[in-house]
Amino acid sequence: MADATTPALEAGQNKPGRRVLLGIVTRDKSAKTRRVEVERLVRHPKYGKFIRQRTICYVHDENNESHLGDSVEIEESRPLSKTKRWVLLRIVTKAPSRTLSHLEGAVAGSDAAATATGASAEEKK
Repeated sequence: MADATTPALEAGQNKPGRRVLLGIVTRDKSAKTRRVEVERLVRHPKYGKFIRQRTICYVHDENNESHLGDSVEIEESRPLSKTKRWVLLRIVTKAPSRTLSHLEGAVAGSDAAATATGASAEEKK
């Protein structure tokens, strides 16, 4: 039973002591599970240069609402499986629609995107 001195959690608030991180969905092939990469900057102990490092978190997405490339907010939770320790709070930004240029790694509108689809530079002009 909650004491009168401790405030009750309102809707949308996090439980105390739980970390909340922002990351990008890098894999969405499993049902109700997403792989999210969280980037962070770490200072090199000897040289002092800041280095980008990433942490991979497996996130529980109950409604399968997040997809590849989405920026999401995740919250720490109890262990849900062998690797899942996070739950999806919300989708911050949706990724643009997945096109062939995104899958091939080429920039949309460039000649590399045209060659990936089989069209030559002369056909585009």
